[in-house]
Order: sequence, then C-alpha cells, then structure tokens
Amino acid sequence: MKPGLPTAMERPHFIGIGGAGMSGIAKILAQRGARVAGSDARDSDTARALRAHGATVHIGHAAGHLAEDATCVVVSSAIRADNPELARAAELAIPVVHRSDALAGLMDGLRTIAVAGTHGKTTTTSMLAVSLAALGLDPSYAIGGDLDAPGSNAHHGEGDIFVAEADESDRSFHRYAPQVAIILNAELDHHANYASMEEIHESFETFVGKIEPGGTLVVAHGQEGAAEIARRVRGTEGVTVVTYGEEPEADVRITKITPRGLTSEVTVVIDGRMLTFTVSVPGRHYAHNAVAALAAGVALGIPAHNLASALGKYTGVKRRLQLKGEAAGVQVIDSYAHHPTEMTADLEAIRGAAADSRILVVFQPHLFSRTQELGKEMGRALALADASVVLDIYPAREDPIPGVTSEIIIAAARSAGADVTTEHDKGAVADVIAGMAKPGDLVLTMGAGDVTDLGPAILARLSS
Repeated sequence: MKPGLPTAMERPHFIGIGGAGMSGIAKILAQRGARVAGSDARDSDTARALRAHGATVHIGHAAGHLAEDATCVVVSSAIRADNPELARAAELAIPVVHRSDALAGLMDGLRTIAVAGTHGKTTTTSMLAVSLAALGLDPSYAIGGDLDAPGSNAHHGEGDIFVAEADESDRSFHRYAPQVAIILNAELDHHANYASMEEIHESFETFVGKIEPGGTLVVAHGQEGAAEIARRVRGTEGVTVVTYGEEPEADVRITKITPRGLTSEVTVVIDGRMLTFTVSVPGRHYAHNAVAALAAGVALGIPAHNLASALGKYTGVKRRLQLKGEAAGVQVIDSYAHHPTEMTADLEAIRGAAADSRILVVFQPHLFSRTQELGKEMGRALALADASVVLDIYPAREDPIPGVTSEIIIAAARSAGADVTTEHDKGAVADVIAGMAKPGDLVLTMGAGDVTDLGPAILARLSS
C-alpha cells in the first residue's frame, strides 16, 4: 500500500460513490492502493472514471452490494438512515465513517489548505490545485467539482500539500485541522442546519479553532460575514489572520481589476510588492477568489510572484460559467449558482463580459428549504437577465414543503421588472429557448440540480 492509507480505509465501501465529494475521496483512496467499492443510484461518467481506477461501482442500493470483508462504510449527510447498505453494515458490525472524517484521514501528515465559505469554495480550491500543479508541487486535492474530464475532482499527489474544499453545510468542516484556512464569505444558507447568522458565525469560529498552532487564516476583508468572523477570532493564540480585499486596510490589497472579455487582469499589493496577473474567468468575485488563493499559497511559503504567474494557468471548472458551446450565433454557458449572491455575481460577471448581448437564463431552484427562505432574493437576482425561464424546484435530498414552489421566485422576479416564463416540463425548455434566442444572445443554464443537462439539448435545438 502507498504511504498515507489509513488501515480502516483499506477496503472501503461508499454509499453514494458518484457524488462530488464522495467520488473524490474514493479516487484518492484507489490511487493510494485501497480496494474501493461502492454504489450509486445511477451510472455516470464519474462512476466509469472510478472503475478505470480499479473501483467496483454497483448501480442501485442493495444490501448485497456490501462485501462482508469491507473495513468501513463511508457515507455523506445525504444518505438516509433506511438505506439497505447502511442497515447491512450495522448487521455486520462494519464501522460507518462520515465523508469528512475519511477526508480528514487522507490529510494526515500533509500541509493542508482548507477552503471554506458559503460561495466560491470549488473555484478557489481548483485555482490552488491547478496553480500548485503548474509549479511542479504535485499537490493532492479534493474538490467539489470536476476541473475538466469526469473524475478530475481529486488527485493523490506525491507532494506534501493537500488542498481541500471544506463544507460548512452540515458542519463537517469541523473535522479538519488545516495549516492554512480560507474563509471567502459567510452568509445564511443551508436552512435545514442553520437557523440564524449567529449559528453560522459560531460554526465558522469552530472551524478556525481547528487550525494548527502557528497556522494562518486568510479571510475576506470586505464581506460582512467573513469580516465578523475575523473580528471574533483576531488575537487567537497561534493563528495569524491575513485579510484580502479592495479596502485600503486589507493586508493583501487589490488595487485594480480590469475586465478583458472573458478574463480579468488583477493587480495586488502583497508584502509591500505590487503584482499583476491574469485570471482566465470573468467577474470581480472570481478575481477575489484568485487573490484568496494567492494569499493562502504565500502563507504556506510559496513565493508570491511564482504563484501569481501560475494562477494564470487556471481556465475554469465545470459548471462555473463554463462555455458549453455555440450554435446559430448563440453561446450557451453553464452556471452552478443557486444562492442569490452567486446568481447575482455570475449574472454581473456575464453582463460585464457580454457587451451588448442579451442574457437569457434557464433557472432551476435547488431545495425547497432554500427557496422558502431565499426565493424572493432569487427572483430579484433574475431581474439582472433580459429574460428567464424558471423550472420547478430540484428537491435533491429534501421532501416537499407545502406551499413552497417556484412561484415564490417568479412572483418576486416579476415584481422586480423581470421578464419570466414558467416551464414545468424540463423537456420543453430547448424549444422554448430556441423560440426566444437570437444571434448574439448568451444563454445561461443556472442551478445546482440537473439543469446542467439542458445545455447540449439547447445547442442541438438551436443547430436544427
């Protein structure tokens, strides 16, 4: 076995192995020599990529999928208590390990950067992974989205650095003990687990408390929630707080962001030195993510000018303003944005890069609880588009909530002056967009559910 493989992880079984977080851990374990197995509700490119690494992936959930000699069963918070494989694990007395504990075990003995925040985690983690690899440091990483090909969301590197996306949604990021932690922002979300901003602040404070003695917290200066956490933890023994942002008081100060089509040129002052580098994705928020990555890498001892240059190698991650293609003069772009702040940021970024083009959005709300709490804000965000098509709510792990539908968003959008079309049939969207779009338009498929599948269908319909 390769070094760094925990004994309990020699023969792991993953329930929901195709998920973004689970598949990454499974891949790293397979690369380290573990005999990986698992199951998922449906086959996918991710499942096929895991099989290419030697993993056994069953389709569907059944007690018989769990081998009796499995050393542990790995689950995420999305796995329900009545899952037959989970019940079988109890019968066989096989230990059940949460996804975050499995990831924490993979970090042991490595210099870790953990990236946290309500938005931007996947992008910032990807920026670090790509730039550190470009510098020849061969980091290990676990990201909540694919860089390019299926299965590219994780890697076991030969270097001594591990970059990980730290998920606050279920407080699982409390399991990590990074040398460097990033807090990009902190806003109220994940309403099934957090009832107030105070709970959010307390949860992030706990995360900061896990930083290794002598470690560093990199935190956004100008974002209210992140700045509040910085105020609360500043002075904590053994933790250096480094702020970044456009404010004069920021330790790493952004002095200029210059849009250049679908890229940006960013100038920062870090350790008294001015640096200018390119970020190959549009939008102010992506520029801030790149500066957070820069500050974290410098905190780990990487020369700023080297890392700034390497950050230019990052060209985006799947579903984060990813260009899916062009047909009949119409570009189709995919956005993972599902929180009002993310929606606004991506729409503003595209508006800044699109010149006089019209922006058409196909939006699929994600989760009943999020729509209940933030639906009106989602609707107001859609007013930034020229026209929108709104689908039914994607439930993911949730059961319906009486009275909570996409109409909450649609009513708010129309009150804000938005041009909105309601569409309950996802299969009809390609025809609807084809009837709306004109040469020069930009179409965004937006949301965290299966709305991403519509991009190819829209392109095919436009072509015909």
